[in-house]
Amino acid sequence: MDDFISSLTDEMLLHIISLLPFESAIQTIFLSKRWKLLWQKSLVQHGTKEDLATAICSFLNTFNEHNPSKNTRKFEFYFDDGGVLLAFVGPNSKLHLCFPTEKREFPIPFGLHLNFDQQNLPPQLSPCTFFVKSLHLVSVSHLTNETVSSLLSNFQYLGTLKITGCFGLRTINIGSEKQLVNLTIFECPDLKFLHIRSYKLKTFHYRGILPWFGTQNHFNLADAMLDCREGPSEDSLLYVKNIDPVLLTIKNVAVLTLCKWIFKAFFCPSLSTFLVEFQFYNLKELWWIDDSDERFDNDAMVSFLKLCPSLEQLFVTVT
Repeated sequence: MDDFISSLTDEMLLHIISLLPFESAIQTIFLSKRWKLLWQKSLVQHGTKEDLATAICSFLNTFNEHNPSKNTRKFEFYFDDGGVLLAFVGPNSKLHLCFPTEKREFPIPFGLHLNFDQQNLPPQLSPCTFFVKSLHLVSVSHLTNETVSSLLSNFQYLGTLKITGCFGLRTINIGSEKQLVNLTIFECPDLKFLHIRSYKLKTFHYRGILPWFGTQNHFNLADAMLDCREGPSEDSLLYVKNIDPVLLTIKNVAVLTLCKWIFKAFFCPSLSTFLVEFQFYNLKELWWIDDSDERFDNDAMVSFLKLCPSLEQLFVTVT
């Protein structure tokens, strides 16, 4: 039996896709190679590193969420000597930006300064009419950090930010007093310093070597993950006396993921200095990571549980 639908033109097939909800539309990639190729189509451009931010804004501004027949969801930008940007627009105003590069044994250090409260944009950067609400940054490097920082100052409606796989990234400064609610940072092995200013932050998930944390009273935090089973950075050990702000930040969470060594090395000494009894009164769900090289020892966990009068669920991972 002939497949007449797959024999239609790209424009007609994209029009059919545009009539479907995104969750259903993306399933068409499993119908045949013909349909899969529609989702593999990319807008491809070439330029310089200085053109990156403008090119991304232009791609977003011409994107029509309700009529994909007029555009693609994927964008490839090739710049300078081998630099590549891969961008993908997902449902509900999601944007995925990846800068694939070769992993270096000694990556060049750099920092990310992300301020979502800026009112005046750089003169060369036109405003984005496509409001990005969720952003995933992958493999930002010293070559693209300034572009990313400049671009993200344009995303004043960003509610969810995820940063992963950034080698050489030493410092992150994030400022958002208006919108940022969810923040995730995974696998940035060179991170030494993390400062967050986001009073509406509800979820913070971190996985990697423990950096030095700078926080500004995030008492609205409800879900926190400190999965640092790889251990501390050398700099974080120097700031053991400054762990009190971190404790106050996670004090009111309902869900917490924590490594045993963090509790023993940082929290226990700090708790002994509090003038009043410290309790995790709102904690309902604890994910405890026993990351000791020794055999399983529940003394530290029992000590922590005494601080959690409202706990309902306990999950233990032994590594």
